[in-house]
Amino acid sequence: IIGAGAYTPEKAEDLIEKGLIDAVAFGRDYIANPDLVARLQCKAKLNPQRPESFYGGGAEGYTDYPTL
Repeated sequence: IIGAGAYTPEKAEDLIEKGLIDAVAFGRDYIANPDLVARLQCKAKLNPQRPESFYGGGAEGYTDYPTL
């Protein structure tokens, strides 16, 4: 079972450890953090989401999020 929708890394880890879900999909967090896997592995702070830049316009929101 894959959980999706507003999961924090901590909540996802807890539910996986409890066996309630097998995996979690991080959609919006991945858009805001192209290096999401690295951030989750080292427990780094996530970039804030900017929904106004998710699906349109130029490069803003696609290429300008800071990475580790």
